Amino acid sequence: MLAVEAIHSWHWAGFIIGICFFLALDLGLLHREAREIRMREAVAWTICWFILAMMFAVGLLRLYGSQAAGEFVTGYIVELALSMDNVFVIAMIFTYFGVPSRLQHRVLFWGILGAMIMRGLMIWLGVELVNRFQWILYILGGFLIFTGIKMAVGGEEEVHPERNPFIKLARKFFPVTNYYDGQQFTTKKPGYFALTPLALVLMMVETTDLIFAVDSIPAIFGVTRDPFIIFTSNVFAILGLRSLYFLLAGAMAYFEYLKFGLALVLIFIGGKMLLSYKYHLDTLLSLIIVAGIIFTSVMSSLILSQLQGNKDGSDS
Repeated sequence: MLAVEAIHSWHWAGFIIGICFFLALDLGLLHREAREIRMREAVAWTICWFILAMMFAVGLLRLYGSQAAGEFVTGYIVELALSMDNVFVIAMIFTYFGVPSRLQHRVLFWGILGAMIMRGLMIWLGVELVNRFQWILYILGGFLIFTGIKMAVGGEEEVHPERNPFIKLARKFFPVTNYYDGQQFTTKKPGYFALTPLALVLMMVETTDLIFAVDSIPAIFGVTRDPFIIFTSNVFAILGLRSLYFLLAGAMAYFEYLKFGLALVLIFIGGKMLLSYKYHLDTLLSLIIVAGIIFTSVMSSLILSQLQGNKDGSDS
């Protein structure tokens, strides 16, 4: 864990300013007008955000040592992996609302910006509670094990916008059009403004991330309790979520075992938190175990999909 005096306010300010710069560059220059994101661009941005995250890890390694860097990389992998499950739900939301491909990037941009603010507040609250009440870690550990088991044995996720309380409130207090008005979240009607369906989609994406954050933020407390590492690893994972969506949204069927792998990760981290009073698992070993579980689940899914495809081809 980083020493408290090692991280100053200017570290936080510098990181946030740097992230805001990239976001402004993204929306203000590269995506000023709504357009469809092609596969090549999605691959390029995925690689870009991964390289930036690893460069940040190298910076932590040089300044604060291997433990800080290892905690960041482990937290980043955990958050990125859990975000992959979020990608599939977002894809279902876009399908449900019939969001045109060219508008999806804009929703994800503002959705991720809101997610960063929400997660920042949740991380601050979590750190304060854990520092004051150490026993909360055991509650979080038990919660992660319960969530992991539920994820492993649960059925397919579904999207129910009609049950979302924020959607209900929006429809109650604001008029909502039944058509999209370009990339606008609101549209002007004679004498008043109305929300477009794109605004409802944004609300669904935000609330979906909030639900996933309830799992992912406790998980990273099983890796580190340093607020700077928790926040920065979350931000890098969230920023990579947009490009991951455009890479993976159309390939959900090829990741059949990913959910089971994510469940094992949650159970492992939860168990680590419950046993932390007696056993300390090395950061590098934790990283290897988490990365190994995710890699195995992804490769198993891809191999199974390939074998199934060959079988279907031979049957036909």
